[in-house]
Amino acid sequence: MAGGKETPRQKMIGMMYLVLTALLALNVSKSILDAFVAIEENIQKANIVQVDRGDGFIGDIKSEDAGTKNDAENKAKKEKLKYVLSRMEEIDKITGKMIEEIDAIKVNILEKSGEDVSKVKDKDNESIYWKKYDKAKPVLPARMHLDAVQAKDQYDIPMHEIIGEEITKPTGSGIKLWDNFNNYRTELVKLMGSYKWGEKTFSINPKAINEFNDNKDLTEKVKKMVMSSSNKLNKEDENALQVLYIMLTKAERAEVHDIKDVHWIGSTFDHAPLVAALASLSSLQQDVLSARAYALAHWKSKVSTGEYSFNKIVPLAYGPAVANANDDVELKVMMAAFDSDNNPVVTSSQGSIEYPKEGGYGIVKVRAGGSTMTVSGTVSIKNKSGVIKKQDWKHEITVMKPAGSIELPELNVLYRGYPNKVDPTASGYPFTILTGTNCSVSKSGDVYIASPGAGRQAFLTVSGKTADGKTVQLKKVEYRVSALPDPELYWGGVKNGGQGSKSQTQLFAKYPPEIPLNASFNIINWECQVPGAQGRPPSGPGSNISAASNLLRAAPSGSLVSFICTVVGPDGIQRKKAGAFKI
Repeated sequence: MAGGKETPRQKMIGMMYLVLTALLALNVSKSILDAFVAIEENIQKANIVQVDRGDGFIGDIKSEDAGTKNDAENKAKKEKLKYVLSRMEEIDKITGKMIEEIDAIKVNILEKSGEDVSKVKDKDNESIYWKKYDKAKPVLPARMHLDAVQAKDQYDIPMHEIIGEEITKPTGSGIKLWDNFNNYRTELVKLMGSYKWGEKTFSINPKAINEFNDNKDLTEKVKKMVMSSSNKLNKEDENALQVLYIMLTKAERAEVHDIKDVHWIGSTFDHAPLVAALASLSSLQQDVLSARAYALAHWKSKVSTGEYSFNKIVPLAYGPAVANANDDVELKVMMAAFDSDNNPVVTSSQGSIEYPKEGGYGIVKVRAGGSTMTVSGTVSIKNKSGVIKKQDWKHEITVMKPAGSIELPELNVLYRGYPNKVDPTASGYPFTILTGTNCSVSKSGDVYIASPGAGRQAFLTVSGKTADGKTVQLKKVEYRVSALPDPELYWGGVKNGGQGSKSQTQLFAKYPPEIPLNASFNIINWECQVPGAQGRPPSGPGSNISAASNLLRAAPSGSLVSFICTVVGPDGIQRKKAGAFKI
């Protein structure tokens, strides 16, 4: 084209074709760059959510600490709360260093690309910086606006600064980042698995695992390392330590375009335009912040789950309220919340006491007399701080006299917008009647459905009706009224935060096993994001994500796939739910 034998007119036409081709290529490039800008923006927003999530766990512990009396009875608990807060501070300290380092790399490649990072103005479309990194809030990344970047397609400087000369042997700031990221993994795992709790000392010495064939191989290697006999672990930590380690593990070497042993830094940043490199760095910050939130949540569970979350402990003794004369009667006596590994000590004024193999409660066996009787005693148990808590209990047995009882088969609260099943009994009467205050009641087969109103409490009353039509009120019980808890997002059979499979095409919003509610949630719409992916993030209605198949197949192993969904439950409330999965 435009050779020496061509006429001037032919040369001009040839030049026009060259210009047209260049413009078309520029247009495609711009659309791809704009996609990177959008992806990075979504990652930044997700990072803010992760920061707030972690801060919430810290706030919960601080609130519990502030609400716990500093007296002899709560001394051990106060000490544990202080210890947990100190661990959380250590987690934030090492997390802040990682976030600051990654932000510094962002600033470096922006400055060397000729971008103006001196101007800071929130929500200004002309400013790259909306909020700079603040050491007063060390875990929160700087807020950037990449649409204001001029040299979006600049790739020489990110490659030179982060990789260096060889993608198999990085020498730039990226290799330091790689080493520090792996050190962060080690330190965070130690902070979660090595500690002294009461009279017991636990420890873990994590080994580096950066070579594996696939996710299954990685899981097996991590499990073997964590469960090594050289580690002395708390059983409650075993699974959490494996999950945390996997969250922060990336394959160090891979084959890329027929080039073997390409380092992760090289494969991630090789020929990556400036905005793509920045998006990858933000994605790495998301890995760090997600791990931070997971570790903080685990520490919170050590003092806020099963360790006197409320200001008093209620003893519980239950069994038949009515018995025939000379019948053998069994009463189960326990604390309202119990630990199967921590048997209570039960005493009784009558009968004998047995402890089942599964632990957690004692069984009091008595023989009913000819009239109403009261069985009483004490129940005592150690909390996680080793302090013994003793409570008196008593239980009345009505012998051949009418008595009412109400049982909620699922929970001891009534959920608004949910068909709460209630099984009332009016013993000694031919008919049972259930009524409600701030709660509508309807019969459904053998049980009643209770639907509470807008208040914070509701009452259920059980009455017995005689054959001649006389109604006798037997028992009135107060219940707390709560909104339905949010569901978890599942990709196939994998829960949010787990290892997803590219072959799965269905999303589900449902309760995990620990929430015993039979509530159905429908996914209205979804959006899928993979850091570094080109083009507009795929989305669609319903729960089928087949529209994201191409994106998922193109995503490299170890990528973080995010789904943002709108779900609606039986209460009609629309909820935004996000889920992140490793592939």
